[in-house]
Amino acid sequence: MPDGSEEDYVDYVSARIPALRRLAYLLTSDAHRAADLVQQTITTLYVKRRRARAADNLDAYVRTMLVRTFLDEKRLAWARVRLFREMPEPPPFVDGGSEDRQVVHAALRRVPRRQQAVLVLRFFYDLPVEEVAAVLGCSAGTVKSQTSRGLATLRRLLGERDFAGFSAVR
Repeated sequence: MPDGSEEDYVDYVSARIPALRRLAYLLTSDAHRAADLVQQTITTLYVKRRRARAADNLDAYVRTMLVRTFLDEKRLAWARVRLFREMPEPPPFVDGGSEDRQVVHAALRRVPRRQQAVLVLRFFYDLPVEEVAAVLGCSAGTVKSQTSRGLATLRRLLGERDFAGFSAVR
């Protein structure tokens, strides 16, 4: 968004929607929630487009907005609204030759949100520790400890299955 005009905003968002949806889906594992998360992010970007224009790396700035919106979502009042007296059981996992990625997604949904965000940014987006720390607004040490805890949780959930890329903290 070189000059911050509405046309530049529309062009930028139109080009980045697929990448934003991928990131949002990796974080939420739900297409509807991912669409809501992307919508909230691009709406906030529109409101803050003058500030975004000053960012050194606009893609990193928007990715940070999306991840922080995801992490802050639990604090919002609507997130506490219950449509059911009791939470419905998650759909049963069917191990009928499903791909490893589906297994990892199912396990990733059960990892705490902050650890989930760290794992997605570190391993799906292959971001270095320092960049993840900047996105989450924490120290590199926190990213490393959250990565370690998240991987330990995933290993426990996956029953010690060995998945390439998830076997060691980088």
